[in-house]
Amino acid sequence: MSNQITGNAKGMLKKITVISTFGGLLFGYDTGVINGALPYMARKDELNLTPVTEGFVTSSLLFGAALGAVFGGRLSDRFGRRKMILNLALIFFLAALGCTFAPNAGVMILFRFLLGLAVGAASVMVPSFLAEMAPVETRGRMVTQNELMIVSGQLLAFIFNAILGTTIGQEAAHVWRYMLAIATLPAVILWFGMLIVPESPRWLASKGKIGEALRILKEIRTQNRAEIELKEIEENLAQESELQRATFRDLSIPWIRRIVFIGIGIGVVQQVTGVNSIMYYGTQILQQSGFSTNAALVGNIANGIISVLATFVGIWLLGKVGRRPMLMTGLTGTTASLTLIGIFSIVFHGSSVLPYAVLAMTVTFLAFQQGAISPVTWLMLSEIFPLKLRGLGMGVTVFCLWITNFLVGFFFPILLNAVGLSTTFFIFAVLGVGAITFAKKCLPETKGKSLEQLESHFRNFGHKESGTVIEAVKEV
Repeated sequence: MSNQITGNAKGMLKKITVISTFGGLLFGYDTGVINGALPYMARKDELNLTPVTEGFVTSSLLFGAALGAVFGGRLSDRFGRRKMILNLALIFFLAALGCTFAPNAGVMILFRFLLGLAVGAASVMVPSFLAEMAPVETRGRMVTQNELMIVSGQLLAFIFNAILGTTIGQEAAHVWRYMLAIATLPAVILWFGMLIVPESPRWLASKGKIGEALRILKEIRTQNRAEIELKEIEENLAQESELQRATFRDLSIPWIRRIVFIGIGIGVVQQVTGVNSIMYYGTQILQQSGFSTNAALVGNIANGIISVLATFVGIWLLGKVGRRPMLMTGLTGTTASLTLIGIFSIVFHGSSVLPYAVLAMTVTFLAFQQGAISPVTWLMLSEIFPLKLRGLGMGVTVFCLWITNFLVGFFFPILLNAVGLSTTFFIFAVLGVGAITFAKKCLPETKGKSLEQLESHFRNFGHKESGTVIEAVKEV
């Protein structure tokens, strides 16, 4: 019997991918919508936000996402991928309603935090679910669909913000509430859709439900291949059960400490470029440069479009170019763009040229960020951690990534108010130089190397281990 995926199985896999990646779409929409909603929300006759409360409203979602990312994986291991994504859809829906009807900044911050829990958990659960449902030959394509849905969600947020802002923004009170309310629609689609999506066969097998796992595998594979894959899953689970996983105590071992440090560095580097200052505050950046609110909302659509297009390019480049040079090129491009925004803000201050120059540089910035830095970040994080270190390494790294995102989101409006556009972007440019230095001095090339080769590289890097440390490493 052929091992090729049949038409029915392909249809089922496509349905699973489209429905589950609505979690990524919600991730994108809920992080992008604040970009256009904030200028209306901040008005005195609305929530009357200061730069500090603007920072809290924006970044409370990111702090929640840090916690959601840490605990999301554990919850899905315990209760199941499908069940937890169903619960996430419910949280997305209720938290979006809470934000829509928030009477003051305090309530808004609370519901944005709850929304963040769902965003962070979705960032972990949806890719894991897709990876477990996908056949090996299409796994990369299925998992990267989630990345595309995230940037597509942000683009949709920018488009709806522009439509609502330019049509009813001046006449209708609380236009920002309509912007936030739209997020309930994909949450409803995700919830109803997940009702007809099967559970992960790998999770079912891990709970001893072998018959049910085989039944679902037969829906998304040929019968012969389903039986072979089930045996592989059982063998893999048996190996994992015997594996002694690393804990925080193992950070005393130099090679483990170094690899975790590099993982944290990769996550932090992705965020200190300031990408989310543009994704969250793009409208205000364009307003400060000289655009009207309506023009800024429309200009933001260009940022969303380039993010989607660059993600396609980035996915294509991953198969052609080394991770390290791709990341270095991306960081050089983003740092140059940030520097030019700062320079243009001084040189063209008060000129009608400035808003267009700033928009051109934010578009260029996002081309480098989404086309090089972001794809490499998630791929390298999936490659550098050996199996026994993956739980600890990914947990710590993703938490630090979201916390850095939180700090950028919180301090950006405060900096913008205190020191202005040019100095704020010069600060991010300096951080960009630090990121380039880290990548040049610390990052290994992972393309074309097995997990075992990478582990050997980290074990033997830079110094001779003493006999005691070698024995300690062998025990881990």
